[in-house]
Amino acid sequence: MKAVTAKKRLGQHFLTDLSIARDIADTVDVCPGMPVLEVGPGMGVLTQFLLKKERPVKVVEIDEESVSYLCHNLPELGEENIIPDDFLKMHLDRLFGGEPFMLIGNYPYNISSQIFFKMLDYKEFIPYCSGMIQKEVGERLAAKPGSKAYGILSILIQLWYDVEYLFTVHENVFSPPPKVKSAVVLMKRNVRQELECNEDLLKKIVKSTFNQRRKKMRNSIQQIVGKDSPLLQDPIMDMRPEQISIEEFIELTTKVERELA
Repeated sequence: MKAVTAKKRLGQHFLTDLSIARDIADTVDVCPGMPVLEVGPGMGVLTQFLLKKERPVKVVEIDEESVSYLCHNLPELGEENIIPDDFLKMHLDRLFGGEPFMLIGNYPYNISSQIFFKMLDYKEFIPYCSGMIQKEVGERLAAKPGSKAYGILSILIQLWYDVEYLFTVHENVFSPPPKVKSAVVLMKRNVRQELECNEDLLKKIVKSTFNQRRKKMRNSIQQIVGKDSPLLQDPIMDMRPEQISIEEFIELTTKVERELA
């Protein structure tokens, strides 16, 4: 069967370097035996190496042409393990009989952040996640306070996952080549089981402050607590959001919560 045609609307860039595909597949060794769900397998360049890992493997693919290609060219995967669906619309809690699984993929760059926010919704089922994304997104995922890449995505993901930036991938190993470099990352659930503050309020504070990231915290927080709030005299209000750690954002959210009570 002929190769799948890359579709721009689906953000498809097919990896052609088998050594890189093997290196990505090797990230599942962090959790021996755990089932794996691959998002967007395309023509199965990563899938073929995952199938050698002695564990259940399922793939979810929205592109009908890719589904047909996988059924025809990768019979060892099994048609029953090919899910022709939109990952962002799937219910993941019964995917492997309610058992935890690892998420992996050469993720479509146009929806990679949405994929990771979906992962957060099912974090109790997804203790590990790895794969390839746009380099800029990988840097944001792994960024620490004080860096230009540190922002909303860094905080919301690192609340629940430890993120490791593994390596950079250049454009020439894809067909068609993307216009940006790529990154391979590995995320592992951290020890946090619950937040000591209101999660919705925390998200509101993080998003509102980083939407004005060049301004001091006071400018954003006063829109939430009011300009006469004594909380605005807290020393943290003279800082900018990229200087503030996740634990400090949690502590601030607790103070704002008390202020609004």
